[in-house]
Amino acid sequence: QVQLEESGGGSVQAGGSLRASCAISGMTGVRQCFAWFRQAPGKAREGVASIGSDGTTAYADSVNGRFTIAKDNAKNTLYLHMNYLQPEDTAMYYCAAANPWNDCFSLPRATYISYWGQGTQVTVSS
Repeated sequence: QVQLEESGGGSVQAGGSLRASCAISGMTGVRQCFAWFRQAPGKAREGVASIGSDGTTAYADSVNGRFTIAKDNAKNTLYLHMNYLQPEDTAMYYCAAANPWNDCFSLPRATYISYWGQGTQVTVSS
């Protein structure tokens, strides 16, 4: 059974940095796709960043150059490093994974995702 458990996030002032982590368990398969999504109140869930099994990464235009997705295979942990945070980045951030053996080379849609974490809140004040 695949389980994703986020930690990190928090509150920061504009211009600051945060790191979200996601502990992954139960994933098998050579080809894998992991991603971070976010959802602000009253808005649709949107993809933020993704990483495929060969390390290919993809980012939403709104975070490109500020956020970095990374995966530590030895620790089975997914990270999202968030720099130069702005108030519009305020949202619940979700760790996500596609079905095992499904890879990704571009930012996936939410419909491609089979597993979700419970979310971690990121709040940025001006």
